[in-house]
Amino acid sequence: MTSNSFKEKTYNKFCHLSIISNIYICNKMCVHVYLCMCVSLLESITAVLGHSVTFRCSSKHSTPAERCYIQRVKNNKEEEFISGFYRGQPIPVSPEYRNRTKVNVTELSMEMRNISVSDEGLYKCFVFINNKAEISEILLKVTAEYSVPTITKDCNKPGDGGAGKSCQLSCSAVGGYPQSTVRWTGLNQSLTNVIYSRSSADNKSKTWTINQTIVHNCNQPTNISCAVGGSVSHTITICKCVVSSQYILKAVVHPTIILHLLLIFIQTCMRNLPNTCYSAAITMNMF
Repeated sequence: MTSNSFKEKTYNKFCHLSIISNIYICNKMCVHVYLCMCVSLLESITAVLGHSVTFRCSSKHSTPAERCYIQRVKNNKEEEFISGFYRGQPIPVSPEYRNRTKVNVTELSMEMRNISVSDEGLYKCFVFINNKAEISEILLKVTAEYSVPTITKDCNKPGDGGAGKSCQLSCSAVGGYPQSTVRWTGLNQSLTNVIYSRSSADNKSKTWTINQTIVHNCNQPTNISCAVGGSVSHTITICKCVVSSQYILKAVVHPTIILHLLLIFIQTCMRNLPNTCYSAAITMNMF
């Protein structure tokens, strides 16, 4: 089926008298008629990659439609016939959609199976009742869940090439759509630097792989996780061996004070030792 050309385009709910030319019915007959054409507001639907979605054409009339078909808008102007029916019979479709679409005459709908990213875009649905065309626009959005992100860590020790301990953290997820970013939970952003970030789309499936590597400067033990799209990684703990400076100060000062007091006690005992021994000898002689 070829694209329809309109002498007058309408983008509101009001009817306008327009001429629709080059309407091929069942690829056999061409008609040239005047129609009252109504264009409804845009509707958005979402489909999951690999699953099915139903396009529902809107109609304000209870009278059965004489014909109905759905076209896809490409490059904002070119329209490609997808599927439809005329007088209750399916209209032949292209091989690309032959085994993936099924029209429901009663419900004025079309089911599309095995959704791919390339199916995403704008569609138009034409319903004809008594030579009056109702046109609805449907925007199809495709989504795919990312894999559970893989999170890894590589932490150094204080003094290993730096002033203090730091951890290199990596997060990656695959197979998602649309493109997303890495989100970190539990990190102090002022102590974090991104050193690598890359997103790439698969040439065939069009799904995305997301990778990011950061460096986090440790100041205390921290539980962290990362997320891509709606998928969240497991939680890991970093900076385990880091002790706050106030605790380090206490650990150093307290033993020093104890040692100092011990030395004072020993010196005092040594000075008093002769008198203690003399007193003990007199006591023994008395017995």
